[in-house]
Amino acid sequence: MTKALEGVRVLDMTHVQSGPSATQLLGWLGADVVKLEAPTGDITRKQLRDLPDVDSLYFTMLNCNKRSITLNTKTERGKEILTELIRRSDVMVENFGPGAVDRMGFTWERIQEINPRIVYASIKGFGEGPYTNFKAYEVVAQAMGGSMSTTGFEDGPPLATGAQIGDSGTGIHAVAGILAALFQRENTGRGQRVNVAMQHAVLNLCRVKLRDQQRLAHGPLAEYPNEDFGDEVPRSGNASGGGQPGWAVKCAPGGPNDYVYVIVQPVGWRPLAELIGRPELADDPEWATPADRLPKLGKMFQLIEEWSSGLPKWEVLEQLNAHNIPCGPILSTKEIFEDASLAANEMVVEVEHPERGTFTTVGNPIKLSDSPFDVVTSPLLGEHNAEVYVGELGLGDEELRLLKTNGVI
Repeated sequence: MTKALEGVRVLDMTHVQSGPSATQLLGWLGADVVKLEAPTGDITRKQLRDLPDVDSLYFTMLNCNKRSITLNTKTERGKEILTELIRRSDVMVENFGPGAVDRMGFTWERIQEINPRIVYASIKGFGEGPYTNFKAYEVVAQAMGGSMSTTGFEDGPPLATGAQIGDSGTGIHAVAGILAALFQRENTGRGQRVNVAMQHAVLNLCRVKLRDQQRLAHGPLAEYPNEDFGDEVPRSGNASGGGQPGWAVKCAPGGPNDYVYVIVQPVGWRPLAELIGRPELADDPEWATPADRLPKLGKMFQLIEEWSSGLPKWEVLEQLNAHNIPCGPILSTKEIFEDASLAANEMVVEVEHPERGTFTTVGNPIKLSDSPFDVVTSPLLGEHNAEVYVGELGLGDEELRLLKTNGVI
């Protein structure tokens, strides 16, 4: 079987996380991703190192399934080579600061002249407007996209989520745009510009909070545990915020991740009441219906926690699932690394790196029935210079040597 994006060439001019997460996903789906780096390399090769003089896990876990070439695009010869790389590519992806690629001499109009079929994707912090030139980072995007104001407990400060929704979340949105543009090219024969902003991607992931902002005009949000409501959606702790109330309840022995998240559906109340030793609550007129329980969500989950806190979370999980009650244990990063089912599903995979040895990384979450995938180690800096410049662009070995001597690669 061939891979879904086999034959698609991606010129990857991205760095750090938002762009590399997108191009890595394209690589997992079978594209030939050529990562173009400055001769000094992607800055994350040296950031947060756990081993001296070896590419960091920050870099290796975001740049699998790619080839690496180096190029100084500020030199005239570098610009000529970049022009040829653009001509031979189907997709070009960058996440430099606003206008950086334009200042290199490669505006969208110029790129279209070089290759009318190319899909040119840019990831920026913000869209057009007053924020355009703001510097964007993961948590800045969370702050300005609606996530932080709605994350945490109402008596505490706004909080960032551990999920990298600003960076990797934007990368996934970029992949959706790139694939749509490639599909449309089949009909039009033309490439197009794809623009994705980190703030916009976070906002798209926070749509339910914008839903609730509008619902506030008609009164308090009954499914939230908060007692007081102002004119904006409050932080509501671990409340599900959906039609079925949920909460993380403590389990034994009381460690930082000894919790199970429990959702109480209408059909699940009777078996849950029996399970926690309070069967009388199933028919109690103050508890019997969802409407009865909504004003008492805190008390309801307190009763559940009085039962769960005496049991290990895996036993709580087993008993809840035996009664078909939606739930899930809070898995620590260590538990995720050791989870046999995640390994069996190739979501936690071991990869051999030529310098650091084996490292563990996240696998491809998108499974296609007719498109196999594998996770290949991230490239060393400039590892594929000769392969691309000599083998594919037709440069001579002597010119390759001179390019290196002159600081072009």
